[in-house]
Amino acid sequence: MKRFKALLYKDFLLLVRDFWGLTLLFVMPWALVLLMTYLQDSTFRTLDETRIPVYLLNADRDSLGDMISRQLHAGSIFEIHTDIKGKSLTEKEVEEHVAKGDFLMGIIIPEQSTQHLRSSVSRIIDQAFTGISSPYPSEPLTIKILIDPTTKSSFRTSLAAAMKENALAIQNKLLFREINKQVNQLTPMPVNLNIDTGGMIAIQESYAQSTDAKIIPNSTQHNVPAWSMFAIFFIVISLAGNMIREREIGCYNRLMTMPCSFHLYLLSKICIYLTVCLLQLCLMIVTGMYLTPLIGLPALKLGHSILALCIVSAAASLAAIGYGLAIGSLARTNQQASVFGAVSVVILAAIGGVWIPTFIMPHFMQIISRISPLNWGLNGFNDLFVRDAGTMAVMPYILALLLFFSITLIISYWMNRRRRVI
Repeated sequence: MKRFKALLYKDFLLLVRDFWGLTLLFVMPWALVLLMTYLQDSTFRTLDETRIPVYLLNADRDSLGDMISRQLHAGSIFEIHTDIKGKSLTEKEVEEHVAKGDFLMGIIIPEQSTQHLRSSVSRIIDQAFTGISSPYPSEPLTIKILIDPTTKSSFRTSLAAAMKENALAIQNKLLFREINKQVNQLTPMPVNLNIDTGGMIAIQESYAQSTDAKIIPNSTQHNVPAWSMFAIFFIVISLAGNMIREREIGCYNRLMTMPCSFHLYLLSKICIYLTVCLLQLCLMIVTGMYLTPLIGLPALKLGHSILALCIVSAAASLAAIGYGLAIGSLARTNQQASVFGAVSVVILAAIGGVWIPTFIMPHFMQIISRISPLNWGLNGFNDLFVRDAGTMAVMPYILALLLFFSITLIISYWMNRRRRVI
């Protein structure tokens, strides 16, 4: 027991003497959680609270143009501009302003658009009632939408969909008006078909939840588990670096010549770094629960199973420690360990869904993501924090993380034995 206490004290000194490295282990993930949560939450709020600047050039000056203008002004998505400092712009000037980023989108309604649409609708109605095609133009009415070239394609698609929805509603209103006009000409009794169909279908949007789940997903619930996994796996740099430093200064060889076994040497490091990882997770959780509400972000909800949270935290921490032990045993220099450790953790985080959700990855990458231990830990935390699951639901991830820890320990033992033989 005295030997083990001495090893713990030695590993503790190695850890705390690297003050800036230890500080980085806690400050970097803490800052990442706050920053990424704030950025994602502010993005969602931007869509809800901040209107998109749009320039509307209504050259039609008739029913269609006025109807489009009224609907855009009444909506909560767009902030409509029809002039700049009291001056109306030409089509070319609108395009230049959008290209420079003054407006995210420009909408250009051509002249005589209402007359063109009425002619097209009348042609359709005449053909429906008489069976004879009228000599009205059949070309579609073109309303130009100019979008800032820096806009992401997904957001561009959303803007175009919103405009198409408005255009379809206006087209239906004009179609009903024309049908009403034609029917009243054919029947002796007046018929009013100008019916507002806008309220017939309602879309209700909500998160799917199980019967017992009480957690509402938000930016905090998603970001805390993701960056917590990234944080605890980043200890591989410190852990592997300390192991190599001990070999370089001869401390490791002196320990092995004393009555100190290799498994006791590893157990000491596991205990010290397990404490570090659990403290990191506690810092992330406390930040999500108490600090994020102070800056206007949602608070973290832990779910109903604290036991499951403790087990997943321990399993993920052990997987990270095992990875660090394996790198420390395989690498020959501190530089090798730090470079490989940092790059490999970033790659495992990327393919594991920490930065990009796995469901938007190509199918091949979704399969690859399953080999990342960060993906197992992230899925386990997501089930607890977002789906409000229990211990049995996260057991597959726990077993996968513990198996990974066992494999990395075997690698460490094998490398130690190989070095002794050599």
